[in-house]
Amino acid sequence: MDIFDEIYRGTPPWDIGRPQKAFIELAGRGEIRGSVLDIGCGTGEHALFVAGAGHEALGIDTAPLAIQKAREKAAERGLPARFLVGNVLNLSGLNGRFDTVIDSGLFHTLSDKDRPVLAESLATVLAPGGRYFMLCFSDRNPGEYPLPRRIAMVEIRDTFQDGWSIDYVRPAVFENTVQADGHLAWLASISRKAQE
Repeated sequence: MDIFDEIYRGTPPWDIGRPQKAFIELAGRGEIRGSVLDIGCGTGEHALFVAGAGHEALGIDTAPLAIQKAREKAAERGLPARFLVGNVLNLSGLNGRFDTVIDSGLFHTLSDKDRPVLAESLATVLAPGGRYFMLCFSDRNPGEYPLPRRIAMVEIRDTFQDGWSIDYVRPAVFENTVQADGHLAWLASISRKAQE
């Protein structure tokens, strides 16, 4: 059983019942465009949010229970977002191109060896000129705890080199149900370069 499937038997601390403010603000500035893929979508709040704003939206997660909950939310809210159980490290099977990919809390769960695999996987589905928006835990968080890993800005830059352009990496907040002020995070905008 997927460890995350077990976690979704309850309510994980990152499942706040609405989208993260960082993504609401991105949408408000018009940065989220066209068709949207939400990787590591959990119970679907971000995919549902963008679907409600008129975007074609697909969410993908390894946890079948999370996907089931996301589909139930979509049906209850009458939103056309679609959800699939799948591995974000192998997105080529989606046979589609997306204008925007969003990632709320997936990147910081990946091992060092899986990060470049994610970048390669994203390149198979993100249209040239498309943007990947990622919200991850930051190494600026104080204290000691093993998981989730805290990510240094250089790790983001090192992962997305060939074929990518870093638009920005900004300090942000990762909201959760455990810490009232949230965790310190990075919000990154990374563009897929047009093939030369």
